[in-house]
Amino acid sequence: MRVSGRPSRALPQRGVAALTLTLALLTGACAGNAGSSGADSSPVSASARAAAATEQLAKNSVVPLEGKAPTPQLPVTVDSADGRRVTVRDASRILPLNGGIAEIVFTLGLGDDVVGRDITATFEEAKKLPQVTKAHDVSAESVLSLHPTVVLADTDTGPSEAVEQIRDAGIPVVVLDPATRLLDVTTRTTRVAEALGVPTAGKALNSRMKKELAAARAAVPEGSRPKVAFLYMRGSAAVYLIGGKGSGADSLIEAAGAVDAGVASGLDKPFTPLTSEALVTARPDVILMMTKGLDSVGGIDGLVGIPGIGQTPAGANRRVVDLEDGVLLSFGPRTPLVIDILVDRVHRT
Repeated sequence: MRVSGRPSRALPQRGVAALTLTLALLTGACAGNAGSSGADSSPVSASARAAAATEQLAKNSVVPLEGKAPTPQLPVTVDSADGRRVTVRDASRILPLNGGIAEIVFTLGLGDDVVGRDITATFEEAKKLPQVTKAHDVSAESVLSLHPTVVLADTDTGPSEAVEQIRDAGIPVVVLDPATRLLDVTTRTTRVAEALGVPTAGKALNSRMKKELAAARAAVPEGSRPKVAFLYMRGSAAVYLIGGKGSGADSLIEAAGAVDAGVASGLDKPFTPLTSEALVTARPDVILMMTKGLDSVGGIDGLVGIPGIGQTPAGANRRVVDLEDGVLLSFGPRTPLVIDILVDRVHRT
């Protein structure tokens, strides 16, 4: 993650005292039995929370719930988002076909039972697993070769023929609605935990995340409401989009105590082609991007050279925040860490 911009008047050098506080937060966040993904319920500065969150995300690792891994109580029958009722009898070989879902499974403590991964599951614990997607499409043959006992997907998983082929092989496939809002994190966690027969663990994880999010939001500086534009870019493919209502980033920006510049300028679709006119209307104070997207346009220097961006307050002041692609919009257990970082970075002056 990189952050650029003018030095913050609100963030002077803190010396040894701040370092000690940050390390203390980090120790609590990263200890194997901490039961927390990085947030602390005690009131601390946004910069200290962001420093601890940044260190935790740099590890690219999940923090499971404390204690022993839960034992699935099966069989269970659950509703699938595609209108089916699905019975899960065995969770010994779990295959999540979405990075955010995989993050939930690992954080619940069931990572040892996961047999494969989607391309978006980029955290360390999942990297060693065989990938069963190519360009985000599922390979039924690759899935079946892993002999899963339950597959967790979402409504964006495809192609539909591959999903049906998996079902026809007798494997229960539980489909979940996509997560595009902060509120979806707890809903999805509940549904994953229920499908795997560990509802109590799901409640514990939701309780943990609720406390973490509350602590992150408590650090929002009073009276600060910067406008933040989420830009999705893939320079090599000439894809330049600005986020609006329903982009997913709008929910995160709001949670961080800021205003989504695209939504405020009237963009009522998740993404709209980026134009100089749209930028002038949005007039963001800060630009938020995925790291690979920023790299694809040549970093901050290349970004501000794109027509219209240099003329915004964000471009003129080089106020750009980027977060790793697999984390920013994952809407999983590490999302509170994202909010911690945004609360600090977007409110800098």
